[in-house]
Amino acid sequence: MSKNPLISVAELVAIKDKPNVLVCDASAGPNARANYEALHLEGAIYVDPETQLATPADASKGGRHPLPTLEKFSSILGSLGITPASHVVIYDDKQAGNAAARFWWMLKAVGHKEVQVLNGGLQSAKAAGYPMSLQKEKVTPKSPYPAKEWELPRVDLNEVKVASEQGSNVIVDVRSSERFDGITEPIDLIAGHIPGAINIPFTTNLNAQGEYLSPTELKEKYTKAFEGKRADEIIVHCGSGITACHTLLAMAAAGLEIPKLYVGSWSEWSRNDLPMVLAK
Repeated sequence: MSKNPLISVAELVAIKDKPNVLVCDASAGPNARANYEALHLEGAIYVDPETQLATPADASKGGRHPLPTLEKFSSILGSLGITPASHVVIYDDKQAGNAAARFWWMLKAVGHKEVQVLNGGLQSAKAAGYPMSLQKEKVTPKSPYPAKEWELPRVDLNEVKVASEQGSNVIVDVRSSERFDGITEPIDLIAGHIPGAINIPFTTNLNAQGEYLSPTELKEKYTKAFEGKRADEIIVHCGSGITACHTLLAMAAAGLEIPKLYVGSWSEWSRNDLPMVLAK
């Protein structure tokens, strides 16, 4: 298997000054860019999850965070100075990489070799005394990244509809149990879940310190949950295709094959007059 998808603060310290290492802050939220400008890991550039890792449009056709076109993403990577030779390390301010995990998945999906997420994110870096900065970091743009296709497996709305009706796949919803059970929905229009889906909140990938469980623990957890199902029989989704990548990253860290991502997720499904399991 390729390089461990997670990197510790100590490991990042050891390589951060190498010329091919590029650190990216992929924090999401209304104040994310301002927070980055106020304080970030020394040398880190900002990547906007809303405009650079997604192309929001009609949420009923692709969800709230649909992938950009391959051509657009190639251009974005080039504008960030990322080439096939770059060793990209991504973090965010959610401790263990939510939007950071989305960027990791996208880079892996275009065939990028050296990309890792900082285990524990900004919080772990601060706690370890990692050099911080409020300086405007210089970006050296490159040519568009030579991406030819999305190489990691994905499914669309129709494929999930068939899987839900036939029970042919394990459909994993990584949102909180309150959202899955239809008790509360802070973002989308309706609370509930796709019929037949199981709930494994992405937060259960983490320990009390906000870092990923060990590879052994993660492998045991998902091997037990999927009861022998192959990766191509597993579909992972969330609200809009962001935190689902957190679980895909956890599985990769466990040495397991990466299953299918449903990018549109609940935000698309719930807007298409499809069967839904709502609160009892």
